[in-house]
Amino acid sequence: MSTNSLPTRSVTAERSTADPRRWLGLAVIALSTLMVVLDNSIVTIALPDAQADLGISDTNRQWVVTAYALAFGGLLLIGGRVADFTGRKRAFIIGLIGFAAASAVGGIAPDSAILIAARALQGAFAALLAPAALSLLVETFPEPRERAKAFGVYGAVQGAGGALGLVVGGMLTEYIDWRWCLLVNLPIAVVALLMAIPTLRESRASGDRRYDVPGAVLITAALISFVAALTFAATPGLGWRAPVTLILLPVGVVLVIAFFVVEGHTTHPLLPLRIIADRTRGGALLSGLFVFAGMFGMFLFLTYYFQVNLHYSPLQAGFAFLPFSGGIILTSTLAASLLPRLGGKVLLAGGTALGAIGIVLLTGLGTHSTYVGGVLPTLIIMSIGLGSAFVPLSALALNGVAPHDAGVASALVNVTQQVGGALGTAVLNTVYLSAISFFIVTHRSASATGFATSVAGLHVAFTVSGALLAAASVVAVVFIVRTKKTTSTPSQDDAPE
Repeated sequence: MSTNSLPTRSVTAERSTADPRRWLGLAVIALSTLMVVLDNSIVTIALPDAQADLGISDTNRQWVVTAYALAFGGLLLIGGRVADFTGRKRAFIIGLIGFAAASAVGGIAPDSAILIAARALQGAFAALLAPAALSLLVETFPEPRERAKAFGVYGAVQGAGGALGLVVGGMLTEYIDWRWCLLVNLPIAVVALLMAIPTLRESRASGDRRYDVPGAVLITAALISFVAALTFAATPGLGWRAPVTLILLPVGVVLVIAFFVVEGHTTHPLLPLRIIADRTRGGALLSGLFVFAGMFGMFLFLTYYFQVNLHYSPLQAGFAFLPFSGGIILTSTLAASLLPRLGGKVLLAGGTALGAIGIVLLTGLGTHSTYVGGVLPTLIIMSIGLGSAFVPLSALALNGVAPHDAGVASALVNVTQQVGGALGTAVLNTVYLSAISFFIVTHRSASATGFATSVAGLHVAFTVSGALLAAASVVAVVFIVRTKKTTSTPSQDDAPE
């Protein structure tokens, strides 16, 4: 018997015992993930109408967006651990129902206080739903090549969801009502729930299921401190020098240090340090932080450029991102097939480098640039680069994780997205405003007003955004160990039901 036949027999045996409903399960996971990803950008487009309808002040309007990010980013780790211990399918269903209920409350909110509270509640349930969905994906697809395809779908949803949210939000706001940007989650959640109950298989971590309460409190408080500080730093009238920003940032650092001290000494850690101690996994998570910081900044400032410089409506601005979304979907599908052959390091390092080039090319935009001649080519380049990067990001971060830790590892992937997005938005907005101030001071003429001023700020913001993606590429090259076994199956120590 040839030794070359052994791997084939192993794969065949794995496929014969695979869940026959796994592809329907992937559809459920993708649908729920899309709902969570859409919710940030779709509400951003609806915010001006919501502000006018509910009489929200300019000072408080930002909380409609940041209340979601605060709760989501702050509770992700504990959400992942709850999913591990109580059952991933159970956590998924609870998160799905809770997210839909919070969306309904926000959709019928009579005032700003209830709307902001509903957004925070959405974030809390998303912190349970998102890691449960990703860990279910890992459990549902144990065979490496099929798992690579599943990660391709997941990466496409993650990458294209933000841009699609701008389109959907613009359509709902312009043709129906801003409230449907929240209410649209109800039919999506109902369909996902009806599919999830008969399709997904339950699994949970084995062994002692006690929770690390001190660790949960410390890391949640730390993440909330960081996200809040970055939010205040990006708020007009406050900024990086505001007392609240200067207090919250060091408080967050102290809380993070305290968290790691506790995790190193407790017998039931919320975040087992072995998860991030792995060189490849740690490198993937850090690279992801830079990727989402750069990408979220790109979305923010291109949206601004479309509406201010090109005079697009919100709906037109949303449609302008469609080539980016399409490129992400197509490239992610191709990257999924290449992942087992090339390995995650090549795709991640190359994809982020190409994405950085695309964003830096946006610095060539001027006051008379057009969409077709100036923006469209760079959107296509960025979509190819980032589409190549999204698939290995999730795969590398979860590669080789013991099923006992699947939930918390999945949560870490989402933490990098939320914290990276908040960091990128805050840093780039501050850089943008500083660049505008410098331009006005150094160009004391009529050209220092209007489009010329905004374009000067955009150039600096796009440069920094490109630098963040370049940093992601460098991290991938330095830290990630090159291997083609990016979707290997971890040891099975869970208790499937």
